[in-house]
Amino acid sequence: MDTFAKYLLTGLICVVALGQFVQVITRYVLQIPVMGLEETMLYPTLWLYIFGAVNASREDTHIRANVLEIAIKSERGHTILAIIGEIISLIVGLWLLSWAWDFTRYAWRVWKESPTLYIPTFYSDVALVVGLGLMMLYTAMHLVRHINILRGQGAAR
Repeated sequence: MDTFAKYLLTGLICVVALGQFVQVITRYVLQIPVMGLEETMLYPTLWLYIFGAVNASREDTHIRANVLEIAIKSERGHTILAIIGEIISLIVGLWLLSWAWDFTRYAWRVWKESPTLYIPTFYSDVALVVGLGLMMLYTAMHLVRHINILRGQGAAR
């Protein structure tokens, strides 16, 4: 999974950077803006943003403000705090996932198209439900890992 995510994110970054480069050159240097480039750039940009969040969830590298870790001195306390954090993340994430699922069903039903190139916007709208679903999967995996660590710490005592 690491290799796939690495290549996917690298490819998306290159596509977005190339698109922005073309936009700047054609619009500001050549004074000939490319019609519809902003519309086409929406898709890789949105997927890059969502898959970047999924990657941070997979690597467990989201930014956290765990002030309680300073006050808690034991490793067991840190693990319990991590479990509580993962449970709260799962509750909020599943709630947001239900909203994203409703939005995806709406986007499928309405099937809007972009104004210039008539590209279905569903292909960008679905990124949210896919991303949140993957993030909840990784959050659940981290929760199981923390619970197993807590069980191992309890067995050692």
